[in-house]
Amino acid sequence: MSSFETSRSLSVQPLWNDFSRKSAAPHREERLRGSAAASAVAYDEFEAAEPSVFPNGSEWSLCGLRRAMDLTLAFFGLLLFSPVFAILAIAVRLSSPGPIIFRQERVGRLGQLFTIYKFRTMEAQPQPKGLSVTRHGDRRVTAVGRLLRRYKLDELPQLVNVLFGDMSLVGPRPKLPDHQHRQAQSMPFRPGITGAATLVFRCEEEMLRQVPEEQIEAFCKYKLTPYKIHLDFAYAERATFRSDVALMLRTAQVCMVRSKAKPPQPSAIL
Repeated sequence: MSSFETSRSLSVQPLWNDFSRKSAAPHREERLRGSAAASAVAYDEFEAAEPSVFPNGSEWSLCGLRRAMDLTLAFFGLLLFSPVFAILAIAVRLSSPGPIIFRQERVGRLGQLFTIYKFRTMEAQPQPKGLSVTRHGDRRVTAVGRLLRRYKLDELPQLVNVLFGDMSLVGPRPKLPDHQHRQAQSMPFRPGITGAATLVFRCEEEMLRQVPEEQIEAFCKYKLTPYKIHLDFAYAERATFRSDVALMLRTAQVCMVRSKAKPPQPSAIL
């Protein structure tokens, strides 16, 4: 496993350029359907063909010790952050009318659906035609929500998902039912709070500003999500106790020292 250090920031422009060329071709709808199952384009130093099913994963990815680590860290994390939970809950309640906790159906292990928990960061009743994908500057995000998203504090309630067994601390981010790909039906391990693709695309909302608004949902569904799956596939095949700990520490670093710690390139993780 390579070092997590990097000297360059990440851009979605190569992926967007490839997607825009395909979407401009004849029979756009058919081409878009096929792009999710096509070979991945080269992105920096990472290039791979899309497998038809999830890899079996490393021994560590599926062992009981990893689950024990998840339970232990999630339990003590909830105890440690309980004062923070209370403060954030009050802030969300005062920010705008609506529930404190946002609930949404996601796809988990072996395609099973579960309810994910987050602190609410958007207006409780957003505009009916708003994008399902959020990017930097989205007017539906509240003032408190921007702060929570900036430091990923809105993800803290997912420690409860870890205790319930729906999620792991490290793994692919759980997808929306309509954004999942065929691999999700055979994923043998739990989705995670953080993961290889999550770390690489730490500043995804800012990155997506490069993509025209009318194309953003199709781009995420047919190009960005499959690419993230590639990163998570490669990590799962090599995951170890040490790599999980390193990935969690690196995630904490880029969240807390956001202006100084840039997300790594894919080649720095794989």
